[in-house]
Amino acid sequence: MKNLPTDLLRTFVTINQLGGFTQAGELLGRSQPAISLQVKRLEELLNVRLFNRTGGLQLTEEGQLLMSYAQKMLDLNDTVVSRLDSPKVSGAVRLGIPNDFEVSFLATTLGRFAQAYPNVTLDVSSDISVNLLHDYKKGEYDLVMAIEDSNQENSQLSDFILEPLVWVRSSNLVLAPDAPLPLILYPKGCLYRKSIIRALTDANIPWRIVYSTASLLGIQAAIKAGLGISALAKSTVPEGLEASMEYNGCPSLGSASVGFCYNGAELTPASRRLLDYLKAGLNKL
Repeated sequence: MKNLPTDLLRTFVTINQLGGFTQAGELLGRSQPAISLQVKRLEELLNVRLFNRTGGLQLTEEGQLLMSYAQKMLDLNDTVVSRLDSPKVSGAVRLGIPNDFEVSFLATTLGRFAQAYPNVTLDVSSDISVNLLHDYKKGEYDLVMAIEDSNQENSQLSDFILEPLVWVRSSNLVLAPDAPLPLILYPKGCLYRKSIIRALTDANIPWRIVYSTASLLGIQAAIKAGLGISALAKSTVPEGLEASMEYNGCPSLGSASVGFCYNGAELTPASRRLLDYLKAGLNKL
């Protein structure tokens, strides 16, 4: 029986997530030739071709099958290592997370962390980023994940990635000719709200707010009902909704910085472990 080395699987998964050998090498601390050699070793071990390199880097049918198992195998490996490597980590961590990342992160990254560190109590709250960052300064959180304008000066975030912002709507949305664009928005202070209004105003496109809520489920329900259009970070768009960089004459919204706000000197061992999990989860988006 053949054994699949986890380092080869991790390289394979990272290449697919980041879209290239060079990008994967930068994240994993390896040269591009070393990454290519690892993929070759994995292909020879399985006697299949994993990537099509013509017309862009795409998974083959065999590569897609392996990908469906590889991530599960790595998640299990990381959970076991975490449990055995530092089983005595305990304490409580107060975490703030943006509304639109709440569902995906609670179901994946935070779930795996809870399994790996059952003695750590998580106190998780979700809100729009401007409120999370404000409350962090007041000492209400140990660690905050937040979103900022990618062009913002004096950023409060560390370890961030750039996430494209996309227009989101339902397939049943019908726009009345010459009517103001119906918008579904988070409350004032939200980056998405600011980006939408700024882009439409600069493009001289009339708009009106038809629904505003701080609830992620409320935003999604209003979009699915066809009440209007909104915008989200690309990786947070739920299944069943349509998304694109531009839509019906609406201009591109650019990108946002998604990262973390924390004081490294004040992080407890439990907080540091959680931060590592969150960083890994963010890099998988």
